Formats: sequence, C-alpha cells, structure tokens
Amino acid sequence: MNKYSKLLWALALAPAMVGCADDIDTTSGFEVEKPESLAQYEYLNSYGTLKSYLESASKASPDFKLGVALAADDYAKKGAVYMLANTNFMEMTAGNEMKYASIVGDDGSMNFGTVEQFIDNAKAANMSIYGHTLCWHEQQNLKWLNSLIADKEIPVDPDAPGQEVTVERRCIEVCSDDMVDAAWDTQFWIMTDATFAEGDKWELSMNVRATYEASIGTQTHKGAGEYLHWAGCGTVKFTPQWTEYKASGTMDASMAGGHSFAFNINDFAAANEYYFDDISLKINGVEMIKNSSCDDDNMKDNFVSKEKRGGTVPSRFVDSYKEIQAAPGEYEVTVDRRCIRVETDDMVDAAWDSQFWIMTDATFAEGDNWELSMNVRADYEASIGTQTHKGAGEYLHWAGCGTVKFTPKWTEYKASGTMDGSMAGGHSFAFNLNDFAAANAYYFDDISLKINGVEMIKNSSCDDDNMKDNYIAKEKRGGMVPATFVDSYTELVSGNSIPLTPEEKAEALTNELERWIKGMMEACGGYVKAWDVVNEAVSGGPWGQRYELQSANNTDGADKKFFWRDYLGDDFVRIPVKFARQYFEEFGGNPADLKLFINDYNLESDWDDNQKLKSLIEWIARWESDGETVIDGIGTQMHVTYYMNPETQKSKEDHVVKMLELLASTGKLIKISELDMGIADAEGNSIKTADVTFEQQKAMAEYYKFIVTKYFEIIPAAQQYGITQWCITDSPDGSGWRAGEPVGLWDINYARKPAYGGFCDALSQQ
Repeated sequence: MNKYSKLLWALALAPAMVGCADDIDTTSGFEVEKPESLAQYEYLNSYGTLKSYLESASKASPDFKLGVALAADDYAKKGAVYMLANTNFMEMTAGNEMKYASIVGDDGSMNFGTVEQFIDNAKAANMSIYGHTLCWHEQQNLKWLNSLIADKEIPVDPDAPGQEVTVERRCIEVCSDDMVDAAWDTQFWIMTDATFAEGDKWELSMNVRATYEASIGTQTHKGAGEYLHWAGCGTVKFTPQWTEYKASGTMDASMAGGHSFAFNINDFAAANEYYFDDISLKINGVEMIKNSSCDDDNMKDNFVSKEKRGGTVPSRFVDSYKEIQAAPGEYEVTVDRRCIRVETDDMVDAAWDSQFWIMTDATFAEGDNWELSMNVRADYEASIGTQTHKGAGEYLHWAGCGTVKFTPKWTEYKASGTMDGSMAGGHSFAFNLNDFAAANAYYFDDISLKINGVEMIKNSSCDDDNMKDNYIAKEKRGGMVPATFVDSYTELVSGNSIPLTPEEKAEALTNELERWIKGMMEACGGYVKAWDVVNEAVSGGPWGQRYELQSANNTDGADKKFFWRDYLGDDFVRIPVKFARQYFEEFGGNPADLKLFINDYNLESDWDDNQKLKSLIEWIARWESDGETVIDGIGTQMHVTYYMNPETQKSKEDHVVKMLELLASTGKLIKISELDMGIADAEGNSIKTADVTFEQQKAMAEYYKFIVTKYFEIIPAAQQYGITQWCITDSPDGSGWRAGEPVGLWDINYARKPAYGGFCDALSQQ
C-alpha cells in the first residue's frame, strides 16, 4: 500500500466539486497507509470537470450541450447539486417540475412559480434549460383532464315528474323550518377541545349538500350558542349535489377564546335539509375532529345542532336520505365500434323474412364437435332462433347453434355441441332474425366458430371487410348479400347527462393543450429554447410492422395515465408542435431558436433490431407530411445496462451503433436525452450499488466511453445537439427510479466513480 498524507488525500467537495469526497480527519498531517479500496480510485482526481473537455467538440458542433437532469428545488438550494451542475454541465433538465401534473391543479389552475424560479436561477448561472415535457401520457392531472371530457348535463323538463330515491350514506343531517327571527334560528356547530388563540392557523374541509341550494354564513362561538365573533370559517355554499368545501385562515384577536365554528342555517329563510360528512378541522396542523368520517355516533364531542328552532342537542347521524331525481331524458349517442349490422323490417311471412348466416368451408359431419362464441346486441331486446343450412338459404335442419338473446347492451353468447345426423352435410348456421316480429337492428362482433377445435372464421374480429367468405345477410326481406360492416352505430340512452361526442372531446382537449402550452411559454419567456414536445409516443408493438402509438388499449396501467392520442388521433403530435411554435414567438422567443424533439426510450433495443426507432422515424415522416409540422430532433433516452455476459453486451453495443446510424440518417438534430447505466450479472440479474466491484465499475466506464465516443463518431457535427446525464449520483434505496442501482457518475456522497472517468475519456477524444 502507498503511504500518503491525510491532509493531502482529503479533498474538499466544495467549491469545485471535482475531487473525491470523504470524511477523513484533515486536521493532522502525519503519514498513514492509504487503504487499497481508496487507492484504486485515486486516478479519478487527475480528471478535469466534464465540460472542460468540450472545447474542441463545441467548436465542431456549436449546438452541442452537455446536460444534467436534476430537481429544480435541489438546484434552488445552491448547495452541492447547484455547484456540481454549474461546474460540470452546460444545460439542465428538470426531472419533474416542468411536467403537466406538477403545475396544473385539480381545478385546472396553473402554478408556474417553481418554473419561473428555476429559470431565474439558470439565468444567473448562465445555464440553459431543456424543457421536459409539453405532452406526455404520464404525470398528467387525471382529475382535471377527465372533468373536461365528462358527460354533460342535458336539459330536463322542470314540469316533468321527478322521482324520489333513497341514497345510502352515513352523514349528519340538520333540518330547518322557515326562519322566524334570525339566521341562527337553526344552527350547526363543529366543536373542538382547543381554545382558539390569536395567530392560530386553521384549516377546514368537509363534504356538504342540501335539498335546496343555499349559502350559509358562519360565526366563532365559545360553547354551542355562546356567540363570540361574527366571523367564522367563511360562507358555505350548499347544492343538491355533494361538494367539497375547503377554507383556511389565521385567528385574529376577536376569535381568541373560541372553541367552535357555528353555521347559521337559517341564512336560507325557507325550510331545508342540510348534510355534512368527512369533516376535518385542523388547528396549527393538529386534527381536532374525533369523528371525521361520521362512521360512528361520537356526536356529543364534536357535532352539535339546533334544529327547527329547538334546543341545542348532539347532532343526528343518518344512514340514508331522500333526494328528488329529475325525470331522465332520452337521447341518441353514436358508439364507435367495428361490427356487422343486419337490419330488419316487420315480419310479413315467417321468422326467416330476415336472416344472417355464419358460413364455413367445412362440411359438417355427424359427431363433429362445434364451439361458437360472439358478442351481440340489438336496438330492441329479442330472442332469435337458429338453423343449420348448406349454402345461405339452403335449409337443412331446424336445429342450429341455439337460441340467441339480444339486448341493447353488448353481451357474449357462447354455445357448443355435437353435430347429429340431421346436420351432416351442412356448411353454415342461420339466424332467423324475424323471430322478433318488429323492425330491429342486430349487431355481431368477435365471432369464433370452431369445428373439432379448428377455427373456421377468417375475420373473427370484424376489423376488415372480408365479408363474402363468412358473413351473409338477408335484410328487410331482400336478397342474400355480403353482410354490412359498420364503424359505428347509434343507440338511445336515458339519463340526466349525455356523453360528449368524439368531436367535442377533441375540441376540449385541444383547447386544454393550447392553454397549458401557452401558460408554459409565457412563464419561460423565450428562455427555454429546446423541448421534448412529445414524450414516449410509440408503443412496443405489434412486432413485424410499424409500432402503434401508445394507447389505453396497448399500455399497462392505463387507468393511471391519460392518452392524448386516444382522443386527438394518430396525428395528435401536430397539435403541441403548432402551439409550442406559436406561443414561443408570442412570448419573446426567436422562432429560429426553438428546437422541438420527440423523445422516446428503447430506441437502442436489440430484441427487435431497433424496430421501435424505425417505427418512430416512420411516424415522424407521417406527422411532417402535412407540410406545416416541423420536428427538429429526436431524443433517445438510453437508460441502459451493462451486461457481464459478453455475448449479450456485444449485442447491446451493436444495436447502439445501429441506433446512431439510423438517427444520423434522418438528418435531424440528435440528443441523448436521459443517459444512465445500471449493471447486470452473467444471468441478467441487476447488481445493486452495494455489491458492484471496482472491476465492474471499470467495465461500466468503458461502456460510457463507448456510447459517448460512438455518438460523436456517427452523428454528424451539424446534428449533434447534446448528451444529458440523467442521474448525477447513484440511486438511493427506495427511490422511484432504478432504486439502489449504480446509475450515477458520482456516488451518493458526490465522489467520482470510474463512470465519470469513462465519460471524460470519451469527451477528451473529440
């Protein structure tokens, strides 16, 4: 082992953030032996800062920026993260703070305070910002977005008779009569054990409703009925629908000594019924309510009432209440679904006036086993019998595949059986649609007919027009023709609300994208000149053809995501591109400076031979085919892994090269947007930070060097837009991102790792 001076070895983290950090005592200078575990890292001290190696690269590619992802709040503290970022990098990407869900509240309000502070701090440090992201299906405010496309209320005839229904809900009920003397003829109190003091902070939330709409004032009391001050917890609006009321404030001197808030229920002068539930009252952050949920009868402590000018008593808890529901309306909606439709008139002669056939190439034989499944619906409920036919209309036997029940709702019909001698020689099943004697419309989808386990249907899903082979119809007593395929149908629905049409939903969401992007561009004021305009648009399949776009139909966990594509169509990318360019210029940006990227992951994938990237390139060509949409660049995330299995690692490296070659061929700006690296053993199992050896770290360093070197070798200088390191340090245990993995260029204590050296080696060669 080497001898070394403790004073010389202990390199301070601040201010340069370029040395190895440790906690060895630096107060004495005597010689000790350097541990081998530290000595092997000593070579890292000879490296400069990352961006010190970029002078030649920057000359060759003036647009190139070395970037880092971080939390805007960490940068604002102006501590270790701030110093390290400023010293080593040229550009920053906020990991979360510039995303929709971080800014848009449940009510649609937008708060750009953190973004504006981030920009101010970046300006002061002469750091550029890369925007992430304007449009994505994750980290969206689902509550607000879904409210924009929720069913709309429809007019209800006020003179139509309403229906009284019982609603089950555990809550507090307070009933009032007509007001006689004052607003406090009827009251409700939320009581606490606390004694209010000047300066106390209070927060109230509760769910409320009333039979009739009313606005109710509040006061501060000592005990129930012991008036103290005219101001309480604000004016509460009640409606026949449950709504959440929230208020907060600071007690003033006039409220000091109080213990309760009083609700003057006869502020609404007529008789009414008021309901309260889920009550929370916090004083200086401490919950005062023992029975917030109203799920037990702990009434005397917190909830007191004076009903109908009576005495003050514990509040009444009820398990249900009555409400009047308006007479429902009836309306027609369009349903998008690819299926078969067969329309009938009234029956004239027989049940087979109108028919539908499922045809097969098989010749039925006695003893054949058959299995039928399909989804069916009709405008009106009907039970339809079936027969066995040879060709369409060539009756063979009165028994077919059973009696099928149709309702206005899609249902699955399943039946199976064994062919008897009377069915032998048949080729089809016939549906006698005039078993229901009135005019109707019948719909069929997802049809499967198996004979002895072999599928007979060539177009089970009804997704193409292969009609003549399997599906024949005789509509409205007409001739036999190929069945009609439709993309949508209409149905009557009853209720007090109506779904928005696809066009209405698209309009609402387009307006929201415009509002959001306009707000972001205004907050940035032209300072943020490059953006992930759309993030992760392409799905992972189907293999063998151009991959589909991400959708609720092909993505796991769709209930926690919001897919703009599902409402705005496959060309939805054009919309944020348009608004980004429009409002960047409106709020002070030079249009020539704005660069918009499509960012995605797994573009270097070897398991599909870079098919996702090939698909993305095709999609971009489509989006730009309108002659107006311009996408400046492609961001490749590269959350990679180094594999200790040499064959696996070689395949990964080969496909990194293929990816860069494909990217270069587009002529677009290319950015490695989110580079980080884990490591896996020979069996492909992830190795955690605590278990990574020095030799494995050196292997990771070589992979970093390989990736960065190949980027500069393959991507032409004019297309080199930057590389962003996604993780400054290794990921802590319990992190939401690659937890416990050695993904950083620095360790958790900001000491350089061999990965840092590999990155520097690649940069130094440019």
